[in-house]
Amino acid sequence: MFCNHSRAFSYIAQVWCIVCFGLAGGCSSSGGTFTLFPTGDYLTKDAKFVRSAVPRGVPAPRELQKMVLPSYMVQPGDQLLVEPINLDSPLRFPADQTVLPDGTIDLGRFGRLIVAGKTIEEIEADVAAAIQGFEPNADAINVRLVNPQSAVYYVLGEVNSPGSFPVIGRETVLDGILAAGGLSDRASPCNIILSRPTPPDGCRIVIPICYRQITQLGDTTTNFQIMPGDRIYVATRTLCESLLPCRRSCQLCGGLQCPCPRSSAMSPAMTAYNQASPADAMEAAEPPVSYEAASDRLMPETSSHAATGSR
Repeated sequence: MFCNHSRAFSYIAQVWCIVCFGLAGGCSSSGGTFTLFPTGDYLTKDAKFVRSAVPRGVPAPRELQKMVLPSYMVQPGDQLLVEPINLDSPLRFPADQTVLPDGTIDLGRFGRLIVAGKTIEEIEADVAAAIQGFEPNADAINVRLVNPQSAVYYVLGEVNSPGSFPVIGRETVLDGILAAGGLSDRASPCNIILSRPTPPDGCRIVIPICYRQITQLGDTTTNFQIMPGDRIYVATRTLCESLLPCRRSCQLCGGLQCPCPRSSAMSPAMTAYNQASPADAMEAAEPPVSYEAASDRLMPETSSHAATGSR
């Protein structure tokens, strides 16, 4: 009898030692396996701290409430096409041009022109001014962005194909994760964040992403619209998450989920696009004004109204 109790006590002691080692090192272990030297993509203490300070209602564009991005700023690597509006014009320019690292393009006999940091409208005006010095009666010029390369976002961590991806203008966090091949088998669905670039001496923007709510419930609360420069980071699942699966709701997706009426299932969700200033787009901190404002700027001769927004 004494031997049986001794063996039971020894077994319990061994199990307790394994649990202690697991809690000490396994909570930072790689992919849910025990190791004394854990490796993986984990959230830093600073990232967790900034993430915890995010308010419940983040005023940022998201699925079903997107906004039109500000005017595109040309940068090195982008490809432009410069051509006269009148195709019968004697003016001839080099073919599609990639903006060089020094920010210039070659206009042939009209010289080189600095275009980096300018919008398409500004480049058209500069090209027209350069041509006027040689051809006072030259036809109007059209500049097109044929291959944007500089506006990108990044998907990092536990995804199958991490990397940078071009911003088309309608992508959400879910689009970005799927573009990177989806979550890997070591990913932590409860530790996905969206980080936005800020100045070196500025504050930091780190937003938690509720992956399960986005994919299983269609909850768009944290399915934010992606902006140029955004980073989507998927952390590695720890051993603690494997032993005690993470079931908590992220702070932005808390609360009771209520079913919609049956009739709502027959109506497809419609995305509304809004227009905001470049400063608002970069900070994602103010509600955008109506989308009609952008259309009015593009077609002033046919528009009869302009929409404005308020804070």
